[in-house]
Parts: sequence; structure tokens; C-alpha cells
Amino acid sequence: MSTLGLTATGAALEAIDRHLPALLQDRVASRLGAQDADLWGAPSRDEAAKRLGWIDLFEDSRALVPHIAQLTRELRAEGVDRVLLAGMGGSSLAPEVIAATAGVELEVLDSTDPLQVSRALERDLERTVLVVSSKSGSTVETDSQRRVVEAAFRDAGIDPRTRLVAVTDPGSPLHAACESAGWRAVFTADPTVGGRFSALTAFGLVPTGLAGVDVTALLDDAEAVLDLLTADDEDNPGLQLGAALGGTRPLRDKLVFADHGSGIAGLPAWIEQLIAESTGKDGTGLLPVVVAPGDPETAWDAPDLLQVQLVGADDVAAPGHGVQVAGSLGAQLLLWEVATAVAGRLLGINPFDQPDVEAAKAAARTLLDGPAAERTADGEVEGVEVSGPASVTSAPDLAGVLRATAALVPEDGYLAVHAYLSRHDDAELEELRADLAELVGRPVTFGWGPRFLHSTGQFHKGGPAVGVFLQITGDAGLDLEVPGRPFSLGRLIAAQAAGDARVLGDLGRPVVTLHLRRRDAGIEALRSAVRGR
Repeated sequence: MSTLGLTATGAALEAIDRHLPALLQDRVASRLGAQDADLWGAPSRDEAAKRLGWIDLFEDSRALVPHIAQLTRELRAEGVDRVLLAGMGGSSLAPEVIAATAGVELEVLDSTDPLQVSRALERDLERTVLVVSSKSGSTVETDSQRRVVEAAFRDAGIDPRTRLVAVTDPGSPLHAACESAGWRAVFTADPTVGGRFSALTAFGLVPTGLAGVDVTALLDDAEAVLDLLTADDEDNPGLQLGAALGGTRPLRDKLVFADHGSGIAGLPAWIEQLIAESTGKDGTGLLPVVVAPGDPETAWDAPDLLQVQLVGADDVAAPGHGVQVAGSLGAQLLLWEVATAVAGRLLGINPFDQPDVEAAKAAARTLLDGPAAERTADGEVEGVEVSGPASVTSAPDLAGVLRATAALVPEDGYLAVHAYLSRHDDAELEELRADLAELVGRPVTFGWGPRFLHSTGQFHKGGPAVGVFLQITGDAGLDLEVPGRPFSLGRLIAAQAAGDARVLGDLGRPVVTLHLRRRDAGIEALRSAVRGR
């Protein structure tokens, strides 16, 4: 049986007490259950009317289950049991959480880094099925990944058509292309469900079901709390959580997420996209800051921080200002979607659009359409190329570069680290996040590029202008051409980094870029610089 638990303290509890009566009086929960597009005001009505299918998707999602099961049996009979997922944002974040929590193997290809993509091609192609997942059907990263893997199948003597499965919206370019090409299977999803709300649709269910997850149990788990979350009741945890997130005054807009034994693997990464992309616009929003228990931010009591603890059965000391949330996976997926919609209403924004996401994509396309640009830097320190404000590039060493970058962060700001590298081969870089938080004295987020562009990228551009951005790029030592496209993966990821930096710079956001000519040596130099060795 699904259960949800929520405990609020300090400013979070005050926000619930302040806003819950109005949420109940306005029948927000039941109107959400009825897919009332007027909940977010007249300017949001048209978009909201096309994006509320996530609240009542169970019949359509259950209809997919026998088809997923049949395809799984067929593939297993052919010796195909390795599932590789090409997808970005909502197409990959939820499946990764679902599979990891169930303890089944699902390899997610959510990068354009040549090293990370090449690793996926190094083993077991004879056992591999590729799920190509894109709501729009035109995501450049996913299309490029598909082209590279498809070529690898051919080189291995495997007919790609027998190993390609599509998940997309009906009528998308991908839908038309894969049907005409005779792919192994095509699954279409409800177009009234936005990508970041699509965990319980074909986008979440197909790759995980093929990998071996019991997706019927997941749907049962979520549907069991649907009535609770759409009830106009003071005990509705969706209303309570939404009020706690979006209703603090003054707004505590940095949400420090720490998992204290929830039993759900990687849930904060999925919540990060859901909240940041849904709320970060019109100069406001909520920024999840994903940390480990005991990291610096968990001990801070700044007036713009709200502590969010994902807890399990063990007792965990409640934060001074924040919430503790407990529950099973399916139940929490629906809970956080409801809470995000409620928080959007309180913030006065449309939680279903992402007006600033396209800017970085357009900038990257412009760079790809022209001649390949030669990389330039403002300076070089300890073998690392440095670009950015003069106060940073004039520093004599990497430690000075990082101190100067930290000095750019305002009192109510944050530092966002964007690593355009391999999140597998270069994973140790993420371990520096907590050390940078100690250095900066303010919250630090960490995102792997380009996947964060489909997640927190919206907040960075549309939210409050208090972020400072530290890009880390690097030579991969290899490159992969993208068949049928006039660029390689190396050029694509470089264009994505440069394009995002250009857009952030045009918005007046400070950007510092560190380019590691040798990744291992560069990461070690950064480690020594930030840790003072």
C-alpha cells in the first residue's frame, strides 16, 4: 500500500498555515484533479489546458504494459537484455530513478561527450536494444546519439531496425521517421503530458519495463494516492508540500535536498528538473540544490534556504526550516508533480512552459551552422585555459581563479558548476561540489552538460539574476562523427557550452570557463586548488 508522510518546521510550517485555508477554499486539489486550466490565471490558460494529462494518465499507461511485456519477451528470446536509453531531461531522468530503485540495469545515454558515448559502444552490442526517447522527436542530442549507435550496430553486423525502439509524441518527426524505416517498435505518449511530468507515461515505463522493472506495481503505487492528492482536505500532502515550497515569505528559493535513506535512488535529480524548469521564470522560481547529508548547506540557516529531507524509516533530526518527506517511489512521483503545480500557483507563474530553454539551443545551432570556431581563452593557469571576467582571468593560479569566481557570487546568490565532460569517467569532479560550497559560502549546484540544459537551464536564465556560472570543459582525446550531420560530437558539445555561455552572458550572468586540455591532470589541479593542497 502506498504511503506518504510530510513533516514541516519553521518557515515551511508557517507557509502551510498561511496558504492552506485559501488552497482549500479555492478547491485547488479537486480542480487540479478535474484538469482545470484556470488554476494558474488567464495568461497561463492555453498552455495549461494542453499540459494536464499527467494527473489522470493511469488508464492509458496501463494499456502500454502488455505491449512492453511482449516486446521484452521477444528480445530476451533473441538474447537481447541490455537496454540503452538515448534521451535527455524528462526522457531520461525519471527512467534512471525508476530502474535504479528497482535494482535493474538501465544504461542512460544523456550526453554528447564523445568519451561517454564511446564507452556505451565498447561492450555487448550483440545484447543491446536502443530506446530512442524524445517528446518533440527532434532533440539534437538524442538524434545524434541514435545516429552514432545505429552506425555501431551496422559495423557490428546487426540490422539496426531490429534493435531500435522509439518513444515519442504522436506525429513527431521521430514518429514518422521510425515508422517509415521499420523500427522494431514505436510507442507514443500522451501529448498533453509535458516532458518533466512524464515519469508515469511511456517515457518512464517503456525503457524501465524493457529493463525488467515491474511497471504495473509502479502504476499501482502512484494511483493509490491519486484520491488523496486531489482531495480538498487539510491533510493533503500535495497541498502542504506545494505551500511549503512556494509559499514562504520572504521566499526561501534555494531548496537544499538531502536524501536520508529514502530508499529511492537518485530522486533529487528528477525533482531538480521538475521544480527548476517548472518554476524558474519571470524573475522568480525555486532552485533545488542537491547535496549529501552533512554537506555545508545542510548546516546553514540563511534566510533564502529551505531544507528538504527525503527520509525513510529511520528517525532523522528535523531541520529548523524545512520539510521531511517520506513515501514509496510511485507515490512520490505524483506527490512532487502535484506540489510543483501548487507551488507554481502560489508563485504566480505558469509551471508548464519553459520559455528560456530554447535560447541556448538556438545559440548552439548558430555555432554549428557556421565554420568550426577555433577555441580561444583569456589566459592559462596551471595548464587550464581560463575565460571570464578580468578579476578571474588575472589570478595567478587556479586557487586564485576559484576565489575570484567565488567573490562574484552575491549575498543572496549561488554558484552553478556546469561540467561538459563524462559523468562516468570524470565523476570525481562532482565530489568537489561540497568543497566549493565551503569556499563560496553560498549554495553550489552541480550539473553535467548538456543534460542540465534540459533541467536547471530554465532557472538559470529565467529565474532571479543571482547566479554565477562555472563552466568546465575538456578535450576528450577522441571524437565521434555524427553520421548524416555536418558535425562531430566533440564539436556539438563545444557548441552547446559556448552557446549557453553566450546566452547567460547576454543576460548579464557572470560566466567563467575552465577548459581542461588534459582531463585527468586538470581535474587533479582543480581538486588541489579547491582543497588548498
